[in-house]
Amino acid sequence: MKPRSLFALVGLLLFANRALAQPAIDPAEGRPVVKWEDARSVVGQTAFVCGKVIGVPKVGKITFINFDAQRPVRFAGVIFDDKLTNFPKPPAEMYNGKIVKISGTVSLFKDQPQIVVTTPAQIEVLDAMPTLVPPRKSTGAMAKPGEVVVAAYNILNLFDEHDDPYKEDEGTPAKPRAELERLAKSIRELNADVIAVEEVENRFYLERFVNVFLPEMGYRDVVLFEGNDGRGIDVGLISRVPVGEVRSRRHLRFAGHGGGEARFNRDVLAVTLEPKDAEPFEVWVVHLKSNSGGREEAEPIRLAEARELRRLLDEALTEDPDARIIVTGDFNDTPESETMKTIVGAGTNALWSAGSDLHDPAAVSYNQGEFRSVIDFMLCSPAMQKKYVKGSFQIPQGAVETTGSDHNPIKATFQLN
Repeated sequence: MKPRSLFALVGLLLFANRALAQPAIDPAEGRPVVKWEDARSVVGQTAFVCGKVIGVPKVGKITFINFDAQRPVRFAGVIFDDKLTNFPKPPAEMYNGKIVKISGTVSLFKDQPQIVVTTPAQIEVLDAMPTLVPPRKSTGAMAKPGEVVVAAYNILNLFDEHDDPYKEDEGTPAKPRAELERLAKSIRELNADVIAVEEVENRFYLERFVNVFLPEMGYRDVVLFEGNDGRGIDVGLISRVPVGEVRSRRHLRFAGHGGGEARFNRDVLAVTLEPKDAEPFEVWVVHLKSNSGGREEAEPIRLAEARELRRLLDEALTEDPDARIIVTGDFNDTPESETMKTIVGAGTNALWSAGSDLHDPAAVSYNQGEFRSVIDFMLCSPAMQKKYVKGSFQIPQGAVETTGSDHNPIKATFQLN
């Protein structure tokens, strides 16, 4: 067999294994289940809406699944004519007079909630009303008034079981259910208000993870833009502090190693947090080039990223010396490296590492074998350093077997007002 054919076969086998894998999160898990009268409470969410159908009229090119006689109806399932061929019988024969549960994204049309139905798989006929699952409620309250706990956590390949044809994700298995449960447990124990996360496949799966495993934690905002990584790992953020403006640097081009043009291997995500009764601050989430393939090859690439990150910081701090900025995440290098020295900088715009407040040589952020070291950092602008609560920086220790990640989280507390 030719080598190229062998590689193709290996790729097909990996794709087949991933496609056949049982989902770690059931598609229905964690979704709200509400009566049709309460559909407005889940607008914008994927949910199940149930009730007894009282009519299935066809008006023009639309078939409606109605639950009340009021006009306009307070909720309806909507089937467009071009989707009727997906139904084995007319919808009126299938659903009129029956108790049903409709799944889909609840949207508004002329200020009334609806679900657009494209397939009969979205409508389940029931014998009785199901158990209701109300939408989760979050106040966005911080762990302690006046303070904010910020964390960073490389959560190790938060991938789903679906192949993305536009990413090279076939070789990365979905994160097992047991690891998701251990990861969620470690996040609950961390109890941070804002968590910068790395190694996430996409925003929708991060939202699913939060909704299913952390519904009580109040993380009402999930932030993630698709970055540049070919495998599909992105940086993101979850927060119970209200999120304001978000900026991505994934399209920036800068001088790379050897004089060529470069971009950030993932992204530098700048998220503005707007706590109640306190000045806003920014969290910049980073995940610099790893040493995969060897340090000799990776270090020049990472150093080019570091120079561009430092340029962005100098630009922001020159414009506003009082800017409250935290740069945090997985830097894939150690404190004494040229990469970290470049990012920290010198002079009035130099950053301060909250980790310098921790005096425990056994505390590492990468927890695997001979490579145990500190490569995750929380760097503060001068104005943000003044808000740091002395002695609050921590690196809770763990391992894949206990937390579901090969990194340990880092966290620190800041007094905002």
